[in-house]
Amino acid sequence: MGIPGNSAIVTKIKRTSDKLNIHNLFIFNKSGICIYGLNLTNLYPIEQEQLISSYFTALMSFTKELIGDKIKTVEMGGGIKLVVFEKKNLYYNLLCNTIENWQLLEEIISKIHTKFSEYVIKNDIKTDLEYIYDEQLNYLIEDIIREPFSSEFDLIKEDEIINLLKELHLNDDIKGVILLTNIGKVIFSSFNKMIIKDFLKEVDFRVKICNNTILKLFYTSKNNELIFSENVNDLYILILIFDAKIRFGMAEFYLQKVVKKIINLLEAKESPLL
Repeated sequence: MGIPGNSAIVTKIKRTSDKLNIHNLFIFNKSGICIYGLNLTNLYPIEQEQLISSYFTALMSFTKELIGDKIKTVEMGGGIKLVVFEKKNLYYNLLCNTIENWQLLEEIISKIHTKFSEYVIKNDIKTDLEYIYDEQLNYLIEDIIREPFSSEFDLIKEDEIINLLKELHLNDDIKGVILLTNIGKVIFSSFNKMIIKDFLKEVDFRVKICNNTILKLFYTSKNNELIFSENVNDLYILILIFDAKIRFGMAEFYLQKVVKKIINLLEAKESPLL
């Protein structure tokens, strides 16, 4: 049996990030022995987990002796970093892109620690000796890591938002408009593909920070443009590009006007299906 075209079932989509910025997870005990490892993206395959865990254990011990505190992050170069969280008698080590913020990573690790602790108790795992490999556990932890990077979108309302932005009157002040999902995927742009590609290279770091912690950003580009952006209902990121000569108050007025219209569309009640 087919699904009618006007069915509510086909108006929603669970959109996930094309690129995950968390690449590897390692869990190791206080002795520096890795007891669990999970490769999420295959971009940085690490065959010898024990080298990573032993390195961090030694480094944290050395740092504690010198300054009385433990190191938590090491920049690896190439846009990646190693981050360690201590939970009771275990260390959780993430290899991720430098753009991922501490607060988001800590929330993810707290959820992983809860599930991992339940697994250890249920299966009577000796964390001082045993290395754990369980596909079901892998799936569970991977879901926990990917969940913050996915949201449900209403396709019909999204089309209405795009139509609204297409009708937005560009003038001497407003040079462009971009709509992204909360995971940085472009939904609409008034720029052509070449321009938007170059533009997003410049703002990618700021956009991803906006997605995680900051509601609003104001900054200038190398092309003498003023960029205003705002998170809309934790679903979208709206970016308006202005001529740098515009007054801040006028740019804010334009931004809030468009944001308000988008929110009104998102919060409008569903029309009854015929």
